Amino acid sequence: MRAKTGESLYCLDSYALVEIRVGNKNFSWVLSEEFFICELTLCEFFGVLYKETNFEEAQTWFKKLEPFAMRTPLNVLAQAVKFRFDNKKSNFSFFDAVGYLTAIHFDSTFVTGDKEFKLLPHVKFVK
Repeated sequence: MRAKTGESLYCLDSYALVEIRVGNKNFSWVLSEEFFICELTLCEFFGVLYKETNFEEAQTWFKKLEPFAMRTPLNVLAQAVKFRFDNKKSNFSFFDAVGYLTAIHFDSTFVTGDKEFKLLPHVKFVK
């Protein structure tokens, strides 16, 4: 796994992280690419693992992915709130809105399997 800025930069959402964790081959390509994870997305993923497994498992993955975490600028967080309100029919979660808008902010591609994002620009939809 690598993380730095540049061409073909990917921003992973929690859906992608869950699929990587379970070994979904459709997401394995990401591990050889340049990517980052929003801090809020990493915290969401920690919560998913804590709920579904245990604290130790959640903590292990948190520590493993922490070097790839990037802070989302405050203005992007505000844009994410606006994005959710403007698209309330799509029922985007706050975490997903933050990830998507952060990807756009850093001129990267948002990697997800969430069907709500399938037709949006700056998205690589992986099933």
